[in-house]
Amino acid sequence: MQVILQCRYFVPANEVVKANNLTDKVIVLHGRVEDVEIDEEVDVIISEWMGYMLLYESMLGSVITARDRWLKRGGLILPSYATLYMAPVTHPDRYSESIDFWRNVYGIDMSAMMPLAKQCAFEEPSVETITGENVLTWPHVVKHVDCYTIQIHELESIATTFKFKSMMRAPLHGFAFWFDVEFSTPAISPANNHIPPVVVGSSNNHPMDGCQKKKRANPNEALVLSTAPEDPPTHWQQTMIYFYDPIEVEQDQLIEGSVVLSQSKENARFMNIHLEYASGGRSFVKESVMR
Repeated sequence: MQVILQCRYFVPANEVVKANNLTDKVIVLHGRVEDVEIDEEVDVIISEWMGYMLLYESMLGSVITARDRWLKRGGLILPSYATLYMAPVTHPDRYSESIDFWRNVYGIDMSAMMPLAKQCAFEEPSVETITGENVLTWPHVVKHVDCYTIQIHELESIATTFKFKSMMRAPLHGFAFWFDVEFSTPAISPANNHIPPVVVGSSNNHPMDGCQKKKRANPNEALVLSTAPEDPPTHWQQTMIYFYDPIEVEQDQLIEGSVVLSQSKENARFMNIHLEYASGGRSFVKESVMR
């Protein structure tokens, strides 16, 4: 069996192979996937390509390149599928710590600093951990990624529209983004690498872009790594897009708009985020860059 294991760190990988007496079984190739040469097709491609907000750092493109160059018909890609979600959140503690602090700093009124404090705290996306209690609605699927079929050009710009209904009365402080990845085994070989395989132990009922997902369907049918707020924390945490000022929403109030995620022309590893949203008859636009 031929396996591609994508690794950023060449020397430690070689040392690990030697320490485990696997030099006769594992060959470490030093170089970018786009540049190295392999003389035969492979059975499995393994890569931890997921960045914050799933697509930050744009490493999925390397997996696609490896898939198209070397994966055998019916070969396995791990992880196999990924889904990016978003939902409106309330987080008064975070807002208070960052902003309200300046109203009274050890008895001194520093409220003149609040506009600058808001810009410093909330201009760019923030990677942090929240809980399910912070989330106001069921999540919306921003993008579902099928690693067997997705093409590089699809990652250049991802757009979706959303419509949420708040489940409670609370201040809306922004939107949270998180993702799941699924590890699945193909059962039969497709005619070519760009046709998704039939998957053993999966419902083949993956969430579609733009839908809302109330509950993971049949979670025991596939191995899933989740970075959702209600699941155990991971180093990916959740990515937060905060507003400069909270919006008071009532129970059942609609929150709707659109979001566009695009690769930065300044640096392909960066992500531009264009968020438009409306609630209670007011409309807003938030532009930010994840660097």
